[in-house]
Amino acid sequence: MKKVIRTPQAPAAIGPYSQAIQTIGNLVFTSGQIPIDPATGTLVDGGIMEQTRQSLMNVQAILKEAGLTMGNVAKTTVFMADMNDFANMNAVYAEFFTEPYPARSAVAVKSLPKGALVEIEVVAER
Repeated sequence: MKKVIRTPQAPAAIGPYSQAIQTIGNLVFTSGQIPIDPATGTLVDGGIMEQTRQSLMNVQAILKEAGLTMGNVAKTTVFMADMNDFANMNAVYAEFFTEPYPARSAVAVKSLPKGALVEIEVVAER
């Protein structure tokens, strides 16, 4: 069984996907979050640091709706349009997580939806 997690505090799904799904084993899988401001529906202004912060704030809002925090995150995947942005992304990422840090993959991709510089998805556990 799956339970859909949805909140207006993060951007609404714009296609055939859910913001997040909770499984019977109490895992929560978020969809990738790009830096869309849920209030305006547009990408936030700024570079990789501002976009990383908004992407993680969107993840945080979804987890809150599921009754979780960033401390429940077991695994993250970070997609970046340019791996040269890694250090700046990482600086902001470190503001959202404490030890023990989640496992993480970070990969460069050719492009991201809406021209975003970063997209972040997580797996969390109750």
